[in-house]
Amino acid sequence: MITYVAGDTPIHRLDPRTKLFVQAAVAVAAFAHTSPRGLLLLSAFVLGVCWLAATPLLASLRSYRAFLPFLVAGPLVEGATLGTPWFVPADAVTPALASYRVVLLLLVSTAYIRTTRVRESRAAIQWLLPGRAGVVLGAGVGFVLRFLPLLRDDLSTIRQAMDARLGSERSLRERIRLIGVTGLRRVFHRADRFALALQARCFAWNPTLPPLNATWRDGPAMLAGVGLVVWAVL
Repeated sequence: MITYVAGDTPIHRLDPRTKLFVQAAVAVAAFAHTSPRGLLLLSAFVLGVCWLAATPLLASLRSYRAFLPFLVAGPLVEGATLGTPWFVPADAVTPALASYRVVLLLLVSTAYIRTTRVRESRAAIQWLLPGRAGVVLGAGVGFVLRFLPLLRDDLSTIRQAMDARLGSERSLRERIRLIGVTGLRRVFHRADRFALALQARCFAWNPTLPPLNATWRDGPAMLAGVGLVVWAVL
């Protein structure tokens, strides 16, 4: 799920700079309106974005299943007490809303990644941040977007191999050690191959990036982003 998927949805046809702006506006609104009512309104907007981007919600959340337990554990730990009543729901409300904000941002980010080519993201970042800093940041974002799905596939392969060899019969500590050590070995191997591939392809700091052309389709999206910013400020 955390990779570009070719398509012809309304979000696919937007300029990447517009999508970055709307994504930032959602983040600003999420941290400005922390009440249940504010997050409910923002949830409707996020669901609309995912629908327009043809981004399945459950599959997107499964992509972040390694992080979701931490989001669930935060409210549980905050609400737990060492004595009766053992759990105070009122103490868990604030961290639960904070975790929910993170989920909304993850969904918006997934919709962006699925509808934006890596080269377009790099071009947008270098347009927003001119100079050497923009080049470095744009290249870094491109590397991460290309590298992360491979690392996730490697970890999934390692877990499947362990299950095929009755790895589930081992202790939790041993399974964590095997996955961690093997995963790090794969990371360094991938990094070496990645560096070699960059050299073989004559990696350049100033490549010819795709042109960025805003169209009339970006108008409603820009208005939506401006509306979110104004809603966050007021």
